[in-house]
Amino acid sequence: MRTIQFREAIAEAMSEEMRRDESVYLMGEEVAEYNGAYKASKGMLDEFGPKRVIDTPIAELGFAGIAIGSTMTGNRPIVEYMTFNFSLVGIDQIINNAAKIRQMSGGQFKCPIVFRGPTASAGQLAATHSQAFENWFANTPGLKVVVPSNPYDAKGLLKSAIRDNDPVIFMESEQMYGDKGDVPDGEYVLPIGVADVKRQGTDVTIVSFGKIIKEAFKAADELEKEGISCEIIDLRTVRPMDRKAIIESVKKTNRLVVLEEAWPFGNVATEITYLVQSEAFDYLDAPIVKINTADTPAPYSPVLLEEWLPNSNDVVKAVKKVLYK
Repeated sequence: MRTIQFREAIAEAMSEEMRRDESVYLMGEEVAEYNGAYKASKGMLDEFGPKRVIDTPIAELGFAGIAIGSTMTGNRPIVEYMTFNFSLVGIDQIINNAAKIRQMSGGQFKCPIVFRGPTASAGQLAATHSQAFENWFANTPGLKVVVPSNPYDAKGLLKSAIRDNDPVIFMESEQMYGDKGDVPDGEYVLPIGVADVKRQGTDVTIVSFGKIIKEAFKAADELEKEGISCEIIDLRTVRPMDRKAIIESVKKTNRLVVLEEAWPFGNVATEITYLVQSEAFDYLDAPIVKINTADTPAPYSPVLLEEWLPNSNDVVKAVKKVLYK
């Protein structure tokens, strides 16, 4: 094992897959000459050259379309967005083309493409640069949505995403690129659609994913001091979702809290809530609690942003609520 940064895990995954398969290439704003906006493609231009690591104009609709079209001639592109807020400029290509090529061609064309970049808030970046779109993309048949929370998961899942024959939305965080974690020296991949129980517990299940799961770990440490045992499930993949892992945990703990950095209406937590009440209702000893951001655009003010975002105190309160404490 080595301890490396999240950004290094991303760069390693892309570089290893590009060495393995010449049809894989990377394109996006500042991915080449600048080594990536967050240095997640550092050194790749030097190794693979400008034909496989391609700087693009600020035109997400255009380069998303070029990349999707290239899958029809045998390529496996990785498209980096500087932030998924900018993917909205190219969302027509993602939703109406990438997600539907296989079905609309009667299976004649597959679309092996990865759209990757940071999602959700990253400090004082204001309303239009602080949005979480996991549930938007997960709502679309034909897309897979992966949101890792640590370097180990990020590398293994990104390698699987690049090898996948369907379009994958791979969502990171600007606030995780510097996070460090243990990553194996050798080759490994992680299956898409399999959650991970990050912490075993008996009293309550907490389901989360992405950077906000850190607040669940903080809360679990605090609650443990009071004798409350939390089981934490990291979804890792929002779609396909590991429904079995969630249900099995709820059957064990009989209580559920869902933590997600997203607006409260129609999100991933809502889907999980429906899943559990429909398939494990008789095992619940308390109503499910879901924790989300405030139902407003993200504020710029640091004081308001702190109130807007879910935190470990919110998780502690939610856990105590389902435990009637």
